[in-house]
Amino acid sequence: MADKRDYYEVLGVSKTASDSELKSAYRKLAKKYHPDMNPGDAEAEKKFKEASEAYAILSDPDKRRQYDQFGHAAFENGGGGAGGFDFSGMDFGDIFGDIFGSFFGGGGASRASNGPMRGANLRAAVHISFEEAAFGCEKQIEIVLKEECANCHGTGAKPGTSKRTCSKCGGKGRVMVTQQSLFGMVQNVTTCPDCHGTGEVIDTPCPDCNGTGYVPRKKKIAVSIPAGIDNGQSVRIREKGEPGRNGGPRGDLLVEVIVSNHPTFHRRDYDIYSEAPISFAQAALGGEVIIETLDGKVSYEVKPGTQTNTQIRLKGKGIPSLRNKAVRGDHYVTLIVQVPTSLSKDAKEALRKYDELTGNTTVGGPKSVKAEKKRKGFADKIKDAIDDL
Repeated sequence: MADKRDYYEVLGVSKTASDSELKSAYRKLAKKYHPDMNPGDAEAEKKFKEASEAYAILSDPDKRRQYDQFGHAAFENGGGGAGGFDFSGMDFGDIFGDIFGSFFGGGGASRASNGPMRGANLRAAVHISFEEAAFGCEKQIEIVLKEECANCHGTGAKPGTSKRTCSKCGGKGRVMVTQQSLFGMVQNVTTCPDCHGTGEVIDTPCPDCNGTGYVPRKKKIAVSIPAGIDNGQSVRIREKGEPGRNGGPRGDLLVEVIVSNHPTFHRRDYDIYSEAPISFAQAALGGEVIIETLDGKVSYEVKPGTQTNTQIRLKGKGIPSLRNKAVRGDHYVTLIVQVPTSLSKDAKEALRKYDELTGNTTVGGPKSVKAEKKRKGFADKIKDAIDDL
């Protein structure tokens, strides 16, 4: 028993899980690993049996109490070895009826597989700029779509011939197969292998579409990109996907939007972040600075004494909301004080004069300390030594 996993761990639930939580967890695992859904997969069958055994124990109040108290040892003498668990008396009907519907005989009604079915979705991508994502745009993409064959008008049969009702399934698109399973003989309803669920067979296929009823054609599709869309989001274009089956509607076209990076702006949700350089004089004295935004250049009045890395907020200058483009985020600008790397002689002299007026910050450094030490005489050094004693 040492090699058996904890039943709660097998089902992926806590030890306080309710009956409905146990049932829901088992339903998911049964649907994923049932042998009829994974033909020939021994590992899937093993996991299915493991989950079924766990549910059989934990769904029974008495057995669950025994398991909680003694663990797997509670059933060591009851034939519960690997692959040999006794499922007699267990009612799985509602579980498999919910999961598989018509896959199990009497498991409940479901839509016939040869009824109208919606087509699959198609996917494509479009590249746009940062500004186009912010304010929206119109783009065209070229994709290959399946269009109705002009020769057979979508029937798939060669002109002058017609489809016939499938003799194997009688036009139902489904066949009943009896198989030996974990629970004995089980009747499974599967898609008819001859007509592939359509209920009809084409003896003489159309030469233009090879019996599919559709031919691939390149199409240009207009894509309306809404203002405020972000990188990785998709635009859905209704009924531009794969054709439906048996009169079902087409699927949709999902166009993923890929937004290029901007050299200055960085987006976070609906807000924009950027940096703006200001001169030393602007930072000290204040004044007007020109800042680049999505709406063009704007003027901002810098306060005197502004420090580098000061962040300012330009309200309503961010990205428009997808729900309402009249509502916009904000633009946060970090002001960076630029230190000049080259100065003229006059500029250096003026800066020294400024330093003198503001406290001589360039005086008193390491060189001045050394000079002060050099100016000390022999008597001063003796005095310093006595003071240190």
